[in-house]
Amino acid sequence: MSAPIYEFAKNYAESGVSRFHMPGHKGKPLHGLEPLDLTEIRGADYLFGAEGIIAESENRTAKLYGTAKTLYSTEGSSLCIKSMLAIADHCRADRQHRMLVIAPRNVHKAFINACILLDIDVKWVYPAVKSRSLCSSAVTADDISAAIDSCPRNPDAVYITSPDYLGFIADIPAISSLCRTHGVPLIVDNAHGAYLKFLDHDTHPITLGADMCCDSAHKTLPCYTGGAMLHISRSAPAGFVECSKLMMSLFASTSPSYLIMQSLDLCSEYLAGDYPAALAKTAGRTELCKRRLNDMGWRTIGDEKCKLTIASAEGGISGDSLGDILRQNKIEPEYTDPDLVVLMTSPFNTEEDFVRLESAMSEIPVTKGTDLEFDGIPEAVVRLPIRQAAFALQQVIPAEEAAGRICGMTVTSCQPSVPIAVSGEEITPEIISILKRYGISDISVLR
Repeated sequence: MSAPIYEFAKNYAESGVSRFHMPGHKGKPLHGLEPLDLTEIRGADYLFGAEGIIAESENRTAKLYGTAKTLYSTEGSSLCIKSMLAIADHCRADRQHRMLVIAPRNVHKAFINACILLDIDVKWVYPAVKSRSLCSSAVTADDISAAIDSCPRNPDAVYITSPDYLGFIADIPAISSLCRTHGVPLIVDNAHGAYLKFLDHDTHPITLGADMCCDSAHKTLPCYTGGAMLHISRSAPAGFVECSKLMMSLFASTSPSYLIMQSLDLCSEYLAGDYPAALAKTAGRTELCKRRLNDMGWRTIGDEKCKLTIASAEGGISGDSLGDILRQNKIEPEYTDPDLVVLMTSPFNTEEDFVRLESAMSEIPVTKGTDLEFDGIPEAVVRLPIRQAAFALQQVIPAEEAAGRICGMTVTSCQPSVPIAVSGEEITPEIISILKRYGISDISVLR
């Protein structure tokens, strides 16, 4: 049985059994997938105590990624991020202090939520090279080393995002080597990089030395939205594997989607087949598209093989305006902001898709625009611990009136949910300027 979860659901759907169990649709089609939508009936296994078909599928995926353990998530990388920090917290030796994590600012909001729930302190890393945008971070091993040296005590974990939202990839081998020297686990938000394992040159974080990472399968692989994986390295600290399911269950729904698990199951079967060859072809076509856009005068940035990030403002048009033009040409980008347009590719993009994009871009005149503006977040003025501020009494006020106030609930831009101001930080004029730039007019502050 190559896809055990899917095969079980398919056989059950065809069995004609009278369903006196959840869900309430009883397998009768409304949207179309109801016959395959199950709950934890006998034989279906249980995600957070997997011993049957789910365990079999997860074990196969672990072999594909070369991990000690791979856990499925039906609630995206957001669940994985909370779980990874909980695992590291549960297994740390020093229990005299709150957990201390070193991280650059381009973390996803799920990281901040985990810090609130677990009462984690964060030592923010401000790279020597200014961030490329709010969504990005040029963090290096030297930046991490400087942050460790300036910590009042040895941190409990180092956490980075790679690839970032713009497609830049950190030097994980150097950072992981540094972490091993200091005896600190390295956790990587690899939400955008599930496919990296299957490139001609394997650049997946686990391969490169991370102790744990999360992959949003739905972002780059053929998987339903919400499908993700938490990977634990074979060299991870003691206890990580053993407590992982328990820690994930603390944050997860007790009714995980069997449709998403089937999608992860079938995705794993696909990865074990012809996917590497299809991915190589897509990476080559994406590179050709980049070259063609460059020849038109557009500048593309980033390291990812399956991501196109266009520095549109340098070509005389804002990213938001370029996105609108692309939509008029039946092209929907992943993300736009005043400076950039991000597009993601996979083997399921057709040649027609690429040709349509290249044709649309060729019709837009390239002029001398403005240099890429950087939205490096100014160094935080921390007034209260994150958890204390998040649960304090708050009020919403206009952002322009917030100078000197303490941020209540963390404020982010919309996707990719990168924090501009974190709970407990002082709102400065520089922060207010960035809020305005991203169209955020109100902010929650402490009373």
